[in-house]
Amino acid sequence: MSERKVRVIVAKPGLDGHDRGAKVVARALRDAGMEVIYTGLRQTPEQIVQAAVQEDADAIGISILSGAHEYYFGRIIELLKERKASDILVFGEA
Repeated sequence: MSERKVRVIVAKPGLDGHDRGAKVVARALRDAGMEVIYTGLRQTPEQIVQAAVQEDADAIGISILSGAHEYYFGRIIELLKERKASDILVFGEA
């Protein structure tokens, strides 16, 4: 029986439309053997957390180039706590 792959949500919150970095990270994670779900551009923190919970994700990778990383990281972590999903790791590039 094989072990389940690590599942990672990769998301671009806010209005920043530059997703090359997110796609590079997603590809590197896939190449490392992880299952990656890329949610696309302009996601709200609520959409990101909803996707992570629905997909039974182990981690959420956030790519933010707009300078609003403090808000988005804080809000996502807050929402994860509310959903009793604070065991989901949050990491990112800003």
